[in-house]
Amino acid sequence: MNWLRRWWPALAWATLISLFSTHTFTAENTGHVIIPILHSIFPSASADTLQRMHFFIRKSGHFTEYFIFALLVLRGIRAGHRAMGVRWVLAVTLLVVAAYASLDEFHQRFVPGRTAAVSDVALDTTGGAAALLVASIVLFSMDAKKRQGAASS
Repeated sequence: MNWLRRWWPALAWATLISLFSTHTFTAENTGHVIIPILHSIFPSASADTLQRMHFFIRKSGHFTEYFIFALLVLRGIRAGHRAMGVRWVLAVTLLVVAAYASLDEFHQRFVPGRTAAVSDVALDTTGGAAALLVASIVLFSMDAKKRQGAASS
């Protein structure tokens, strides 16, 4: 049960990502909600501008979903294996993120109204890599402070 405590957030988030890959969240369906909201905020924007903003919001969603997913996977791995090197854990996390992004895009090939795109895998993986960059800065900074504190003791 200890593994479940470490992994349930990542598993729940992966499930949410899969939900976002269903027909419910096609560009056409999200456009029915997002474009009217954008139009109310930017009433003088052209239809083309609203479509581009909608596209940007959807792609930002990819980046954000996998940014969060990477942090949750990193948490799951680190909580169970603190003795492992940080670089190894970051590399494994990035591989898990890229693999799940690929699997998610493959799944979309079979969903009506969805398409699979290698560019989305790249964007998803970039979101995960950005999260890991932030995490590595924090982890290496914490490690440096520990070493500095131990040296001054």
